Amino acid sequence: MTTISRTDTSVLGRWWWTVDRWALAAVAAIAVVGIIMILAASPAVAQRLHLDGFYFVRRQFALLLPAFALMVAVSLMSPIQVRRLAVLGLVIGVGLLVLTFFHGIDIKGARRWISLGTFSLQPSEFVKPCFAVVSAWMLAEQKKGEGVPGNLISAAVFLALVALLLLQPDFGMAVVLSAIWFAELFLAGLPILWVAALVVLGVGGIGSAYFAFPHVASRIDRFLDKSVGDSFQVSRSLEAFRKGGLWGRGPGEGMVKDVIPDVHADFIFAVAGEEYGLFVCLLIVGLFAFVVIRGLLRLRTESNLFVILATTGLLVQFGLQAFINMASSLHLMPTKGMTLPFISYGGSSLLALALGIGMMLALTRRRVGHGGAP
Repeated sequence: MTTISRTDTSVLGRWWWTVDRWALAAVAAIAVVGIIMILAASPAVAQRLHLDGFYFVRRQFALLLPAFALMVAVSLMSPIQVRRLAVLGLVIGVGLLVLTFFHGIDIKGARRWISLGTFSLQPSEFVKPCFAVVSAWMLAEQKKGEGVPGNLISAAVFLALVALLLLQPDFGMAVVLSAIWFAELFLAGLPILWVAALVVLGVGGIGSAYFAFPHVASRIDRFLDKSVGDSFQVSRSLEAFRKGGLWGRGPGEGMVKDVIPDVHADFIFAVAGEEYGLFVCLLIVGLFAFVVIRGLLRLRTESNLFVILATTGLLVQFGLQAFINMASSLHLMPTKGMTLPFISYGGSSLLALALGIGMMLALTRRRVGHGGAP
């Protein structure tokens, strides 16, 4: 068996001995779970849509290897290269976000996707990791005291992105973006009074969204009272977890995939609960928690503020997205159409998450004397 020696000075050799291999293994394990769950959940959805049973399986598998290749390629970068990639990605992402208003696909009253032949691209997925890195760069530049108005630039970019997302409308994505920005501001040393003011502003924003967006009001009302409106999907999801019990009904024996329309994306965690039970669900939760905690622990000896802020922002996005998907399935919060990272079906989500995790792995690589940091 061929192994990579510690004395190997090739690009691959240096990468292997400096990257967080445990986090990489955990992400790979999540992807393996995703393969199993897509095989379990998507054929029933495809048949309801009068498609070939393995239609979604083939499409997801076609992007899986490119996604991991992208993740590894990005993880080879230096912090400066990650920053440059994020700036480029954010500029392109904002341009595509604007384009959705003119050439976007209207799905369920929202324009979030652009058709690229047989592939539908959701630009907001790629904006999230790029914004986390660019915002961290600006906040770090402000702290250097060299006259760069980093805080102002970060706030302007944040407000512009939130405005574009709300116009689509995509309130859930705006909430995730807000959480990323707030976490980075907090770590950058925001005064406690400003923290309190932002918390109040955030609560006010959610309250305003309730009155401004009917779909947000509907989801909150259904969460608070199941008798209000249609709560069919959540009820079936909870029923699936109850039937699954501790050990599950067995592979292929679940029924929830036959009744929930988007079970291969928004409610795939319910399929895991019904077919594989509580212990596998806890394993999935543990894998996500491991990636987030492991990434944060790698920052204990980090002295570069940009790396600390950017890594934290990327991990907040990854962990929060997983939490929102699983919590929605368990009726712990109002439903939100957000994918479970590396498990749910979705090409844009898969590629964007690979980009974000690749950035995180690049930033947390061990660097001698922290060389290469901006």
